Formats: sequence, structure tokens, C-alpha cells
Amino acid sequence: MALAQTWSVALVGLEGHLVEVEADIAQGLPKTTLIGLPDTSLSEARDRVRAAVVNSGERFPDRKVTIGLSPATLPKTGSHYDVAIALSLLTAAGVVDPGALRRTAIIGELGLDGRIREVRGALAMTLAASRAGFDRIVVPDLNVGEARLVPGIQVYGARSLRQVLALLRGTEIPDEAPPRAEPRLVSESLSRVPAVDLDDVIGQQEGRRAIEAAAAGGHHLFLHGPPGSGKTMLAERLAGLMPDLSTDDSLEVSAVHSLAGLLTNDAELVVRPPFIAPHHTASLVSLVGGGSGVPRPGAISCAHRGILFIDEAPEMHPLTLDTLRQPLESGFVEVHRAAAVAKFPARFMLVLAANPCPCGLSGTNQGICSCTPQVLARYRQRISGPIKDRLDIQRQILPAARTVTDGQTVESTAVVATRVQAARDRQAHRYRKTAWTLNSEIPGPVLRRDYPLDDASHRLLEDHYAAGRLTARGFDRVVRLAWTLTDLAALATPTVDQTHEAFQLRSGQPLTPLTDTRPLKGPLQ
Repeated sequence: MALAQTWSVALVGLEGHLVEVEADIAQGLPKTTLIGLPDTSLSEARDRVRAAVVNSGERFPDRKVTIGLSPATLPKTGSHYDVAIALSLLTAAGVVDPGALRRTAIIGELGLDGRIREVRGALAMTLAASRAGFDRIVVPDLNVGEARLVPGIQVYGARSLRQVLALLRGTEIPDEAPPRAEPRLVSESLSRVPAVDLDDVIGQQEGRRAIEAAAAGGHHLFLHGPPGSGKTMLAERLAGLMPDLSTDDSLEVSAVHSLAGLLTNDAELVVRPPFIAPHHTASLVSLVGGGSGVPRPGAISCAHRGILFIDEAPEMHPLTLDTLRQPLESGFVEVHRAAAVAKFPARFMLVLAANPCPCGLSGTNQGICSCTPQVLARYRQRISGPIKDRLDIQRQILPAARTVTDGQTVESTAVVATRVQAARDRQAHRYRKTAWTLNSEIPGPVLRRDYPLDDASHRLLEDHYAAGRLTARGFDRVVRLAWTLTDLAALATPTVDQTHEAFQLRSGQPLTPLTDTRPLKGPLQ
């Protein structure tokens, strides 16, 4: 009897589990058995491995072969175990020295001719192998770029099984034709926003103030107004105001994008906050994640540490939009399936844009709205109250009063981004001894205990709460927003002016000084 083992990686969500691939060759009728809860694509590895081994010039054992994937209780899915299975089998047959595979993880799908095809999630798998203490990993040649983004582990790229065997034997590595990249079926809605600048936006001072505050504190944003008023222009320029991702965030975001198939072949770490803009007809699964077998990340996870922009939000199915409630609070999403439970990060900034009504003229001076009161009420209710309650900033965007600035200077993205970076630096310093970095992340109890408002600010919000203009959640969100405005103003603590402006930004009221005595209107916020 001959027994050998290799190692591969199983992914459940972004969590990597090392899988021991064992091969046993025993006396008996020729038969290959694969055990360890494989799915259909993995069960077919028996035929792929047999053909690849034979076509690579090696002899497949004509005896009873048992391939075991351990831990046996963990469901295994995907074809990236092929190379590890082939090497385990050839090691058991005495073709490969067992010592050559020590502390080495192996991923890759085999073609029938022995070529090694690229796989999804190579970055996350390499990260899992590195954290488990492995010294090196063998990956498909097309996945080398993203695998080498992980520090502390040697990455070997191979184009075929013949090249891997030559590497392990220490012989001359045969030359192979470069592999052809598989076509990537990536939705156009998941492409990154083109380079745009804030100085393209004329007027819209309240809208510019809203996106600056949102970028500085990581606050969710709701922009509503008639068509052509500039809602999408403002939202697209929000990503440019945000600073680069930290090293840890960059690696985590890149791992999600690798698993979703969004990284290009010449992979680099995602250093800029992603901008994900799914169409309003997107399905629930495409937004949250899922699929058959082990779930895959959806749009909200691809927007992790970046922006999820939903234009024409009332046109999205209300049930689909309401699935954002839990991720907005927790910063992650769990997708439960019979085979496994996958947990994906989803700490994104939500930006919604909406027209005031189906015809787009309600509440404007551009024409007469033709919508009935019932149509208006039904349209506005498509964005539920619980979702609106989680949006820190709500602004009505009306068409600019003029198309030229008459000599006024318009701040560019670079100028505003400098203020945003300074505000984030103040937050990072203030929360340096905590697990949080942004004002929007601070839990309510910690916020009230460690970062309280002054008496005047507190009385102002208590009055709004008593009058029914704030919910308990809204109270905390106004306080967080007040701290962000304080950081933008380079002050030590919020004053009643910042608190008043924060309430106006949340409630949708016009930005007026605190001395303005006009009565406040509007729904509960």
C-alpha cells in the first residue's frame, strides 16, 4: 500500500480552511474514489486528473485509488483541488519525492491536456495559506499577480502539470505556451467610475457640503431631486474625495474582488475605495451574495470600504432594498445555505439617488406634477422608513440657479479631499485606542459615554427628539455627524452650531444659521 498527502485551500466566504489531500493506492480492481463531501465539479476531478496525468507523460495507477479530502465534514466545492489531487496521487505512486511538497499549498484546475487553468479566489487562498504558516504556494500562471500581493509566502506560477513536476524534481522546466485568459463575465455595473472632478459641478453648495461630510465620516447619503439636477454627478465624485485604503483594508478588499472575479490578470492591490453601482433591477442574490453550493460575494461586499451607489432607488424592488438594513448596522453579511454559511465583509457607504415622483416634477418649479397623491405616496414608500432612518444625510438637489459661476472659484476634488483627509486623521487620532476609525462606526453607548455633546447641543437634540423630529437611532446619528463637521472645522469638540447643521443635514432642512427662527417641518428622522 502507498499513501501520500498534499495541501490545498477551501474557501467558505473569505475564510480559508487548509484541506489535506490524501491519496491511497491499494491492491484491487482499478477504480478511483473521491471522498470528503465533494460537489459535482470536484467529483469530476477524477476524470480530469486521470486524463491530465496520462497526457503529461506519466502513468496513472491501474489499481484501487482512494482520494480523501480532510476535514471530511467541511463541504468542498470548485475545481481548484485538481493539481493537489494529481500531485498527491503521483507522490503515492513514487513519482514525486514527498519532501518536495512539505509546507506547500497547491491550487489550480487541470485541463485534459495537463494545462493548469486560473481559478477564482487565489488571493484569499494564498492569504489563508500564509496565515497557516505555509512557506510556499503553487498557483496557476494567470493567478500569480494576485497571489504575490500577499507578503511572507513564496508564490510559484505554473502553466502545466509538467512544469510543476519538473519544479519538484529539480529538472529543467519545460517551456509551455502562455495560457489564454478565460473571459470574465463581469457586469458593467461593477466597473469602477471614470476619473471625474468636483469642479465639474456648478453651484449645488448644499450638495457639495453633503458629500464632503459623507466622505469625511463615512456617512450614508440620500440625494433626491428632479432629473438632471446633478444627483449622479455628485455621487460619482464622492469616491474621489475619500483617501486611499490602508494596507489591511486594501488586502481585504482585494481578496473579495478576487473571489468575485473582478481582479484583472495583471492584478494589483485595490488601493482606492471601490465604487459599485448596480442597476436598480439587480436581484437580491446579486446584491447580497449567494449562488448554488458555497455562496459568492454580492455587490455590497464588492463595495466593502467603498461606495455602493443605487441610482433610481425607488425603482428597485423594496424587498431587495430592505436587505441592506442588517449590513448597514453590522458591517458584514452572512449568507446561509444548506452546504455552508459564508460570511462576507460589507462595511460600505450607501448612497441612494431618487426622483421625487415618477414624473420627476413634484416639489420643483420646473413644471406641474401630473402624479396623483396616491401615486406620490406609493412612490415615496418604496424606500422604507427603516432604510431612511439609517441614512445620516438627506439632501434635496434642485437644478442650479445659473450655468456660470460669474468669477466664483469652484473647489476641485483635490482641495476638498485634503480637508477630508485632515478630518479622517483627527478621527484616527481620537479613536486610536479603540477598534474604530470613523465617526460613523462608533456604537451609540460608547458615543454617549466617551464623546458626549455639550449641554447646549444636547438640549437642542432633546427638543427635536421630544417634538418627534428624531428617533433614538437618529439621535445618535446626528451626534456622529456633528463630530464629523467638527473634524472638518478643525475644532476640539462639537458646538451647538455643528449640532444644528448636523440635524439639518439629516432632516433635509435647508442649511440655515442657528439664529434662524423659522419653524422646522418634515417627517420623523
